[in-house]
Amino acid sequence: MSESANKRQLTGRVVSDKMKKTVTVLVERRMKHPLYGKYITRSSKYHAHDEAAECKAGDLVLIEECRPISRTKAWRVIQLVQKAKIV
Repeated sequence: MSESANKRQLTGRVVSDKMKKTVTVLVERRMKHPLYGKYITRSSKYHAHDEAAECKAGDLVLIEECRPISRTKAWRVIQLVQKAKIV
């Protein structure tokens, strides 16, 4: 069974870890404005399944789309790329 065949993967920052086994990931992308040519930042929030509950707010994670797990959750945390800096 090929686990990650043709599945979208996104990298984003965890903004909330208050739910059980779920994190909210903010994914930002830069795009060029069609008329003015200025680069602007667009962002989207995704709910991702975190089975081990190891991700905390501020962590950089890699998420991958999967079958719907709940009403709002159709992404899964694949890898913890970078831990948050503790200030």
